[in-house]
Amino acid sequence: MASKDAQNRRSGGVPGFLPRAAAPAPGLRASPSRPENQACQPGRPPPGSSPPGLEYLSQLDLIIIHQQVELLGMILGTETSNKYEIKNGLGQRIYFAVEESVCFNRTFCSTLRACTLRISDNAGREVMTVHRPLRCNSCWCPCYLQELEIQAPPGTVVGYVAQKWDPFLPKFTIQTANKEDVLRIVGPCGTCGCFGDVDFEVTTINEKLTIGKISKYWSGFVNNVFTNADNFGIHVPADLDVTVKAAMIGACFLFDFMFFEHSLAGL
Repeated sequence: MASKDAQNRRSGGVPGFLPRAAAPAPGLRASPSRPENQACQPGRPPPGSSPPGLEYLSQLDLIIIHQQVELLGMILGTETSNKYEIKNGLGQRIYFAVEESVCFNRTFCSTLRACTLRISDNAGREVMTVHRPLRCNSCWCPCYLQELEIQAPPGTVVGYVAQKWDPFLPKFTIQTANKEDVLRIVGPCGTCGCFGDVDFEVTTINEKLTIGKISKYWSGFVNNVFTNADNFGIHVPADLDVTVKAAMIGACFLFDFMFFEHSLAGL
């Protein structure tokens, strides 16, 4: 019988990162959470296991990311720093993400702006940092496409999300800290999301096996047109490596900036 590592190599992945399961979890929606509706965080893991603060991700096959509505930005028509709640499938908040960026960049670079997203747990401990440099967002400039660096804990690089050139479809690669390709994310030809969800398939590197998906949920005409609050769902096998799940959370932030970020200023 072929070993697990041999099976991973045949499917185009890096040993130790691909899950045993091959199908995504059933599509679930999280109900809106209240401030008190927060998941209890486990203690620090034993040495050699998950990065501190990410151990809770090891239990999840559905991660919900909810962008908070910025009323000031809606009223003034300006671009404000993004904030996100990261929840489990029950709608309980497990992390909170805050964007750090310069006002000048938000105003003149808009969705291409360089920024840092700091992710903290419910105890206020920063468990992950996502760095996004200023890069191009055009298929006609393939030498300087989008890239994210994921650190967990802050200061320790655990992975990257790198855009790959394709003339027709949005494609991205999840990479390890050594920039070894682990998984591929393939989006649809159109990402406008008019009256429906937008699904990005999570596949093996050779794109022959789908193991999950990242969905941008349709939240209704009023929310989608008149606010910049977006909702995402990450459907993956529960036993997927937590650093890969962390990279997928970063990928959701990147997709929000690239494809779904809008405000009254842009209408």
